[in-house]
Amino acid sequence: MRNKIPVAWLQLARQKLRFLVALAGIAFVAVLMFMQIGFQDALYASATQVQKNLEGDLFLISSQYKSLTSNQSFPRIRLYQALGFDDIESVNSLYVQFAKLKNPINGRKFPIYVLGFDPAKSVFKLPEVNENLNLLKRPNVVLFDRGSRPEFGPIAEKFSQNEPVSIEIFGYNSLVGYRVKVAGLFKLGPSFGVDGNLMISYSTFIKVFQDRSPEYIDIGLLTLRPGADPQKVLAMLSAHLPEDVKVLTREGFIDFEKNYWSVRTPIGFIFNLMVIMGFIVGVVVVYQILYSNISSHLAEYATLKAMGFKNKYLLGVVFKQAFILAILGYIPGVFISIFLYDLAKNATKLPVIMSYDKALIILFATLLMCLTSAFLSTNKLRVVDPAEIF
Repeated sequence: MRNKIPVAWLQLARQKLRFLVALAGIAFVAVLMFMQIGFQDALYASATQVQKNLEGDLFLISSQYKSLTSNQSFPRIRLYQALGFDDIESVNSLYVQFAKLKNPINGRKFPIYVLGFDPAKSVFKLPEVNENLNLLKRPNVVLFDRGSRPEFGPIAEKFSQNEPVSIEIFGYNSLVGYRVKVAGLFKLGPSFGVDGNLMISYSTFIKVFQDRSPEYIDIGLLTLRPGADPQKVLAMLSAHLPEDVKVLTREGFIDFEKNYWSVRTPIGFIFNLMVIMGFIVGVVVVYQILYSNISSHLAEYATLKAMGFKNKYLLGVVFKQAFILAILGYIPGVFISIFLYDLAKNATKLPVIMSYDKALIILFATLLMCLTSAFLSTNKLRVVDPAEIF
C-alpha cells in the first residue's frame, strides 16, 4: 500500500515541522496577494460607484476632467446644445463638490461629498434616493449616506430611531455654516477619496456653495431615444460640440475614472507594485523550501538516477511537490483572507469583498509562483552525478 503513495508526498511529509512551516509561508504569501488585490479592487469599485449608479446613456464632462473628486465644471448650455440632436431624448445635470459637515456631537468638521441635482427627475438608480425625491423638493433638505464613515457622528442611527436630525454644512472655503434637515437615508459608501456623501437639490446646493454659478455643472446626463446607437451619437456629439467638453459612454466614464486612480495617482502604482512584490517574495520563499528539500535528499535522487531513472522523472517529483505545496498552502490562505476581508470591510466601509474571480486569480498566481520556484530549484538536480555523491 505504501508504494502507491507518491514519492513527492513522502518526501514532504517526512519532516512534518518543515512541511508545516513551508505551508505557513505559502499561506502568508497567498494572504498578502489576496489583500493587495482586494484593496485594489475596492479602490476601483468605490471610486466608480457614482458612475455606475447614474441614470443616462451618455455623459458630458469637462475636457479638463481628471477625476470625480476634482472640480472641473463646464457651461450648462452644452447640455441644451446636445439636446438639439435628434437622438437625444432628455438631459439632466449633476453638481458635485466637497463641503464640510459639522459633527453634531463633538462639533468637529469633516469633508463630505455633496451631490446636487434637480429632484423633478430621477438622476440615480438608487431606490432609496428615488423614493425620497419629493422630500428633496423641499428647501434645506438633504439625504445622508448611511454607508459614510463614523466620524460624521450617529446621524444615520438617530434618523433610523425617528429622531429629528439637523446638521450644519459649510462650503469648503466658508466660515459660515448652512443648516439643513436630514429627510432620508441612502447607501453609496465611501471611497479612497470620499468619506461620506450627501444628496441635495440643486437649489439647496447653490445656497451652500454661494461661490458656484448654477450655469456651470460638473456632469451632464444624456438619455437617448429608443433604438439610437450610443457609439454613433457619441461620435456625432464629439464632432459638433465645443472642445471644452468630452462625451463618454458609461463604460468609458468608469474606465476613465479607473485609469486616473491606477495610472495618475501614487496609490494605484503602489498597489500594482505590492502585488508584484508579493509574487516575487513568494517565489523566493518556495525556492528556498524546495532547494533545501532537494539538498537534503540529494543522495536519494542520485540513487534513483543511478538505478536508471531519467531527469524527467526526478524533475516531475519536484514539480509535484510544488503543486502540493501550492494547493495546501492556498487553502488556509483563502480562508484567512475571507476573515481579513470582512475585518477590513467593517473597519473602512470599503467594498473589500471576496469573489470567485479573486480566488481563481490568486490560485493561479500561487500555482505559477510554486512552479516557477520548482523550475529554478532543479538546476542542481539536473546536473547531479551519482559518482560524485557516492
